[in-house]
Amino acid sequence: MYLAHLAEDQREQTVLEHLEGTAARSERFAAAFGMGEQGRLLGLAHDVGKCSLAFQERLRGGRIVDHATAGALECARRNATWAAFCVAGHHGGLPDGGNLRNDSAADLTLIGRLRRGQDRQIPPYELPLRLEAVPAPQGYGQSRLVDSFTIRMLYSCLVDADYLDTEQFMSGLEAETPPGETIPALLEKLERHIAPWQHPSNSLNRQRCAILNACLKGGARERGLFTLTAPTGGGKTVASMAFALRHAARHGMERVIYVIPYTSIIEQTADTFRKIFGKENVLEHHSNVSLEPNEGDSTDRYQTLGVMENWDAPIIVTTAVQFFESLYANRPAKCRKLHRIANSVLIFDEAQMLPTEHLRPCVAAIAKLVERFRSSAVLCTATQPTLNDLFAEYAPGCAITELCPDPAVLFRQLRRVSFAQIGKLDAEALAEHLAAHDQVLCVVNSRRAAQEVFQRLPQEGSYHLSTLMYPAHRHTVLEEIRRRLKEGLPCRVVSTSLIEAGVDVDFPAVYREMAGLDSVLQAAGRCNREGGEKPEDSVVTVFEGVSAVPQLLRVNIGAAKETLRAGLDPAYPETVARYFRAYRSLMQASSLDKYAVIRSFERGIAGNSLPFRTVAERFHLIDDRSVTVYIPLEKGAELIQRLDAGERTRALFRLLGQYSVSIYPQQERALLERGVLTPLDESSAILRNPALYDEKLGLNVGEAELPLSFLAV
Repeated sequence: MYLAHLAEDQREQTVLEHLEGTAARSERFAAAFGMGEQGRLLGLAHDVGKCSLAFQERLRGGRIVDHATAGALECARRNATWAAFCVAGHHGGLPDGGNLRNDSAADLTLIGRLRRGQDRQIPPYELPLRLEAVPAPQGYGQSRLVDSFTIRMLYSCLVDADYLDTEQFMSGLEAETPPGETIPALLEKLERHIAPWQHPSNSLNRQRCAILNACLKGGARERGLFTLTAPTGGGKTVASMAFALRHAARHGMERVIYVIPYTSIIEQTADTFRKIFGKENVLEHHSNVSLEPNEGDSTDRYQTLGVMENWDAPIIVTTAVQFFESLYANRPAKCRKLHRIANSVLIFDEAQMLPTEHLRPCVAAIAKLVERFRSSAVLCTATQPTLNDLFAEYAPGCAITELCPDPAVLFRQLRRVSFAQIGKLDAEALAEHLAAHDQVLCVVNSRRAAQEVFQRLPQEGSYHLSTLMYPAHRHTVLEEIRRRLKEGLPCRVVSTSLIEAGVDVDFPAVYREMAGLDSVLQAAGRCNREGGEKPEDSVVTVFEGVSAVPQLLRVNIGAAKETLRAGLDPAYPETVARYFRAYRSLMQASSLDKYAVIRSFERGIAGNSLPFRTVAERFHLIDDRSVTVYIPLEKGAELIQRLDAGERTRALFRLLGQYSVSIYPQQERALLERGVLTPLDESSAILRNPALYDEKLGLNVGEAELPLSFLAV
């Protein structure tokens, strides 16, 4: 009667009960991608090491013991190395495979762990059941890259099953019914929502309706890779969801995962879906706060884990950072949700924002999810990147299908703006141009430039937006901007690029500092958005600033200038395709995989095969060297009081995210020297002097602007 867990009320769960409960869940999860038999083995093997006297003493307050290596060793003895990876890492994380020739029992690799087991450096244990060998997953061993995804997806099944079985026992409750409604029920809700749209009253709405109906029709297609190339303002958000739900219902798929590049627009998108489907059906996940469970955690600790970690909801709205970093992670809490991505429809909003320096690992992940894990993927944007060659490399049997009917014709029909280029403008000259308009938006490439131009505008009706303002503040300013635009009041806005993707505003004129063509077109999407004016009267003016071009934008700007020299209309798909070809030609091939993620799995690292841990530690979608500063204003003051009192909960940090600003380490040091910050840890701090936060400009960092960075986490 070896025990796996002891509850606080002294209830006991045997190892055999826990193994069988975990195995049943893991088998069910892995069946979603055809590996149920393999998932069951993981559940049966993962905790056999608890059948030892040492672990039984641990349950009653003894020292921590290694109980995972025993199960890994049993899997390896059955020629199931893939299972040994999963079992060895089910608490501490997937290990590196290691080097069979050089690794010793002292190494933290899988080879090292297995040698410890073989050398009897782990507590002696008994097998509480018969472990039968099972065949390797289909295709295992043919490609190390494919093997890495297979292991990580199976690992996810095991980790989630283990957590859920433990949580159910510790809480003493029956297993909960999965939250949310079924996919067919959600499709019915969407169809009721869009029914009035089938009688459009103007040309713009007729085109939106055509896109929507094409997506509904496309939902009947077989699983695969899709693009939705539709102009900004064409209703892509609802149209792509219509495709996804129709497609999921057609193929018995389990959920829709909507991936967004910016946290600044994720809440807006999630709110749209909540209004259509109800809040109980939509999970919004973009928190960086991670709560890793540990052996022996209390019941309350386990109850904080759940839907946020395992994505057990029918509609998930998340960030590209959360999505892709999870797919290359090795830690349990990050990987727990991965099996939910299988047999799902994946929508990548603003697909052109996939970071170029990580394009290969991103495309490879999407390709393998479609090719091997029964998912379908939609790349959704007005400026479709040229990725056919990469998809052909990583999913050679998957053709890409466009959902939008004749994008080139549609772009011409939905043309709402015209473009002009006026050369270089300094801050003074640019402010003069903007002051001549009653309502105008200007988008610049840096926070410093935004401040310089804003300070030269008339005070009445002028607004500034940048990431130096905390999100709740930006939301308030945006609501005021929308009100003034609607009422015809003066409204001049200077913003960084945060306003470009998905922010619903409609200006009669837009100025955009030269950037990548995709960024220029995103800014153009804020001009005459509803098509109320003639295109020739709605001008997007492209200018060049006088400051040095930020390093991160030089290739983008070079490709845009080369493309626009041809004199083509910037908004047409053929122009966008030419831009992305020029952009890729200016990039070195190695720059598409900055951390050599693909090569690391295909070839290993210095003899270290399948380096899960190493890759996870160095792969970051964004080189985010920023520090989060919490601002004690409005509700933020009350939340910071809770921090000061010692509270450290997920819920608190998610609320504090609305009152936070990201700054660079150099800026943090300057503020620390002035004595106005209290560090929380190496990546966050509290502002102690609210006077440093300007109601118009945001946080005064007190020094020159640093190189532009994409802060999206």
